[in-house]
Amino acid sequence: MAKKQFKAESKRLLDLMINSIYTNKEIFLRELISNASDANDKLHYISLTDETARGETGELFIKVTADKENRTLKISDNGVGMTKEELENNLGTICKSGSLQFKENMTESEEKEAVNIIGQFGVGFYSAFMVCDRLTVISRSYKENEAYEWTSDGADGYTIKTAQKEKVGTDIILHIKDDTEDVKYSEYLETYTLKRLVKTYSDYIRYPIKMDIEKTKEEGEGENKTTVTYTEEETVNSMVPVWKKSKGEQKKEETDRFYKDTFFDFEEPLFTISVAAEGVVSYKALLYIPAKTPYDYYTKEYEKGLKLYSNGVMIMERCGDLVPEHFRFVKGVVDSDDLSLNISREMLQQDAALKTISKNIDKKIHTELKKALDNDREKYETFFKAFGIQLKYGCVAQYGINKDALKDLLLFRSSNQDKLITIDEYIKTMPEDQKHIYYACGETVQKINTLPQSELVKAKGYDMLCLTDEVDEFLMNVLREENGKDFCSINSDNADLLDESEEKKAEETAEANKELLAFVKETLGIEEAVISKKLKTHPVCLSAKGGITLEMEKYFAALPGEDKEKVKAQRVLELNPNHSAFSALSKAFSEDKEKAKTMAEVLYSQALLIAGLPIENPSEYAEKVCSLF
Repeated sequence: MAKKQFKAESKRLLDLMINSIYTNKEIFLRELISNASDANDKLHYISLTDETARGETGELFIKVTADKENRTLKISDNGVGMTKEELENNLGTICKSGSLQFKENMTESEEKEAVNIIGQFGVGFYSAFMVCDRLTVISRSYKENEAYEWTSDGADGYTIKTAQKEKVGTDIILHIKDDTEDVKYSEYLETYTLKRLVKTYSDYIRYPIKMDIEKTKEEGEGENKTTVTYTEEETVNSMVPVWKKSKGEQKKEETDRFYKDTFFDFEEPLFTISVAAEGVVSYKALLYIPAKTPYDYYTKEYEKGLKLYSNGVMIMERCGDLVPEHFRFVKGVVDSDDLSLNISREMLQQDAALKTISKNIDKKIHTELKKALDNDREKYETFFKAFGIQLKYGCVAQYGINKDALKDLLLFRSSNQDKLITIDEYIKTMPEDQKHIYYACGETVQKINTLPQSELVKAKGYDMLCLTDEVDEFLMNVLREENGKDFCSINSDNADLLDESEEKKAEETAEANKELLAFVKETLGIEEAVISKKLKTHPVCLSAKGGITLEMEKYFAALPGEDKEKVKAQRVLELNPNHSAFSALSKAFSEDKEKAKTMAEVLYSQALLIAGLPIENPSEYAEKVCSLF
């Protein structure tokens, strides 16, 4: 029998596919099962109007059969089947539709990059050659009584001849390659491997995928008791995924079990979000927010993304493009038939459909979280404890492009109320004379509440947001204002905590002590020494001038690398003129400059410690304190 040749472009594509395009050999079974499912779909559709097809339609199924002795793997369907002409057209010419147009002079480097050739092609069938050295297709069309056999050893060509097949449908028979040092092809003949591949990639194909499973049972009694091996046909796929059910049909026990089994979590999810969207882009999604932060969440190993299915077939294990970075903690699945896939189905085009789904999912997650914030505060606070810092980073990222979308989900610890509150809740409790939304950063809420600068805020009856995350200082700079009220650090010179007369008195005191302040500045080598407008009972505090705050300096100091030394705040020592320490410093400045220098250095070290910053030489500091007695 004369062997027919593939067309030149088909030979080149087949070679590229076997050697380059598919990075994961095991997906060949997914492709062949998907083709079988398509064949069943076609027969079902045709049978609605064609009596001939209707007579051939029984229970539609797919069967996977492994024969270790002969090293063959067979995938069978009882779908539409193919005529001789259809075998010639569908299998003899890859990409017959012409979607793929090779350049006349494709370079070798371009061939290596063939993975980037995009389009919807019927080439998944040829992925079988990754694991087999001979491929046979026996098919009988519902339109004919004659069956035909198509056989190929690869790019060299193929043959077609008549065959015997009792029922309508198609059998695809792979002769599995011999094992090599690098690849154990025999694993594709093992029942447990095939079941795993079906569960991983094709679990939600709508037709039963059947396999003959070898089992054992005990027969007889006593000494005559023996173990008998027998074979039983089983359906190994679930067929109807939970996310394809309507929201009313989805039971909590079912969705929770799917989450635990799929994402390997022992705890139930905190939130479950079911989506069924129809329109220009139709899709279904089942999304989960974990109850706790995953152990690897803040490591490089953690990968964001949702499982992506197309018509029940898993396309990607993690599609990062479906979920924004600020919601990277969300797990789940998305299933849509409206996506453009590349040749191997392993990657997606960045097309409008994908972007639409991603945008809608972003909005849906936000809506559900806001609903929980408004209606189930305790549950939301549990969520925020685990993932609130991610929302904060989301506000800061990309120069604050997402801050307006996320700020209504943020919670902060209130100093007055000693609980988590939203920005709007803070504003609603503000006295009429309060000009700013006050905040303070520190290691803990307790330390923040004991800061010298906080006394005057509290004395005015104003609330203060206590911020303890390293990103908080940057967050405040990004948020800037809300409802006409700006966010103001209690360290800021613009805190407006003094009335007009107090402001005037502070200015007069500064003028009267300008020589002392200049002395302190020069002695310490700092940006400035000033009369404080924030202190009430404490002698000193430290603040910063310019764009870099003390908290920012701490953040950069904690980062690895040498450049962190370059990020320093312009330090300002603030002195309380009403404290006895200032009186003592002023007296020493008039009578004993060396003693005044020591006192300035001690006060500065105290300010550093209060601010949570290190002092260079603790022993020297202790000696200077003792020398003042």
